[in-house]
Amino acid sequence: MTLHQPLPGLGRVGLFCGTLDQLSVGHLRDTVAEIDELGYGTLWWSEAVGRETFTQALLVLGATSRLVAATGIANVWARDPTAANAAARTLTEAHPDRFLLGLGISHGPLIDSVRGEGRVYEKPLARMSAYLDAMDSAVYTTAGSELPRPPRLLAALGPRMLDLAREKAEGALTYLVTPEHTARARAALGAGSLLAVEQAVVLTADRETGLRRGRAHLEFYLGLPNYLDNLKRLGFTEADFAGGLSDRLVEALVVWGDEDAVRAAVTAHREAGADHVCLQVLGETAQDLRLDDLRTLAPALLS
Repeated sequence: MTLHQPLPGLGRVGLFCGTLDQLSVGHLRDTVAEIDELGYGTLWWSEAVGRETFTQALLVLGATSRLVAATGIANVWARDPTAANAAARTLTEAHPDRFLLGLGISHGPLIDSVRGEGRVYEKPLARMSAYLDAMDSAVYTTAGSELPRPPRLLAALGPRMLDLAREKAEGALTYLVTPEHTARARAALGAGSLLAVEQAVVLTADRETGLRRGRAHLEFYLGLPNYLDNLKRLGFTEADFAGGLSDRLVEALVVWGDEDAVRAAVTAHREAGADHVCLQVLGETAQDLRLDDLRTLAPALLS
């Protein structure tokens, strides 16, 4: 494996925010500055049809002093390997120990319908492997080019992508998983790799609210084959996916309850082998950032 710079300190608990693209740049800066002050270790976000992910990382890093900015994930279909290598190196040089590159292969329906331009979603494992090799061999001639490459994680669910994350990256980011999957991922990665795990939560004492928000969150993802296949490997069946999603499935993937329930969910993943858990706090809509919930959870999780 190519020599890499040290991994940034992610902290035990971070946040996954899918709503950052919905904020104006000014609002985004104010929001991430408060997240930084609350003490969360790392902020993750996805890349689809919103802001370009490395540009957003620069906005986040410029508005904060401690927070680690992590792409969760930078879509390998969005740019060539040379551009990804240059962007990651630039951010790492500008903000040492505060940027982590998460890379992902995305999903066939999203690439075929959104990216277009002749791209064909096929052989995802082979494409990711070749992409990483191309990043490692990319020419980068600027100040700081002599530094080892920045560390990286791969979005991984299945055994073969987890193997690739162990072999050609510093670990994996898993999404929409249970502690059982976390244990399997740790076994696949081994002790020397970093494992970051996303966990969706609803801060509420009302089960109906938790189930409603959880179903609304899951509906989009369970239309994507990669997630369906992974959940089937974990023992869920067609009966769990039919008729609006079973309560069993929703409560396995989305934790609802008070601060103690959320803390227990973090502990479950960590005991199963996660190094870092990034919480995605759900509101009534995808645009609902739930800052009040983040304020409530911070002292319970970060002390």
